[in-house]
Amino acid sequence: MSVVFFSAARTGKMLILSSLFLSAMATAVAQKKIAAGIDSLMREHKSFSGVILYADFGNIQYHKSFGYRDFASRTVLDRRDIFELASISKTFTAMAVMMLEIDGKLSFDDSVSRYLSIPYPGITIRQLLNHTSGLPDYQAVMDQHWDKSKVAGNPEIIEYLNRYAPPALFKPGEKYAYSNTGYVLLASIVEKASGQDFIDYCTRRIFKPLHMNKTRIRTNARKAGMKHFALGHIWVEEKQRFVRADSFPSSDYTIWLGNRKGPGRVSATAGNLLKWDKALYGDKLLPQQKIREAFQPAQLNNDSLSNYGLGWMLKGLPVLGITTWHSGDNPGYRTRLMRYTGQRKTLIVLNNNAYPKYEEMMDALEAILARG
Repeated sequence: MSVVFFSAARTGKMLILSSLFLSAMATAVAQKKIAAGIDSLMREHKSFSGVILYADFGNIQYHKSFGYRDFASRTVLDRRDIFELASISKTFTAMAVMMLEIDGKLSFDDSVSRYLSIPYPGITIRQLLNHTSGLPDYQAVMDQHWDKSKVAGNPEIIEYLNRYAPPALFKPGEKYAYSNTGYVLLASIVEKASGQDFIDYCTRRIFKPLHMNKTRIRTNARKAGMKHFALGHIWVEEKQRFVRADSFPSSDYTIWLGNRKGPGRVSATAGNLLKWDKALYGDKLLPQQKIREAFQPAQLNNDSLSNYGLGWMLKGLPVLGITTWHSGDNPGYRTRLMRYTGQRKTLIVLNNNAYPKYEEMMDALEAILARG
């Protein structure tokens, strides 16, 4: 009879490998459970049109499309189709500003008046980034006074803010109030501080280095000529069908404000947004220490904190933990980029038919991830 002896070191190594194997198996089972849960949920939300992508530690676990790219032609959506991101664009605008700050071209605490002439003194770049500037809504001014047969951009918007000077909403730093105006000014500050066009700067410094080849700040004409662009749609009760959002007067501002830069206009695929998410965990664009500044809540004048950082919304969830995110809302579109950084999970939901149960569906998706 022979006796085999195992060393303590070898036994320990085998236990570690066994533990890792069991852990990997448990993770795989959990991911399959999450994918099955999403599939089941989407059978309940049959009217949703869009793309859902879920990733764990940057690895795609679920990526499917639903509905139509174009409802009139019944062209089925592809998961690689390009969507209007709306206000998710602000995360890229904030990154451009942060890059210039680390390059020494500006400081977050610089006065806006150092770069632009506006009738609102005492506002800093930081206050533009975290929506505590108190600036009035530029779109209301342009809607009232602009000749809509022409296309306006940032210079015209700033000109009209100076010409009509609607009153500020509150003193800078007094409170949080979401401001598209602030992000128009940020894009113009990027141009002033860098000496480059904002679109060129974002393309050269962000999109190309991350190989986000389907992500750009596109003109309306460019988007109209793209085969794989998911058109925004709105349900018309009288016609009992979805109609292109750009056929409604409510979407006309996307035409006559078609040259604006900063608060919106980035279009991308869900897969490209995952590249963006993954880059924010690394050092390719900026040192990680600097990137983390974007995820710190703004401090108001009374020392209370808001739930917005530098271009990012912030919240904590009971199970999923620390979450940095941004939403977007354009005629026909609803978009969400959710980064559950405490667990390194990512949920991207791009919608092109203004789905009325979007929030309900998002809550259910988060519940599935939490249970998984």
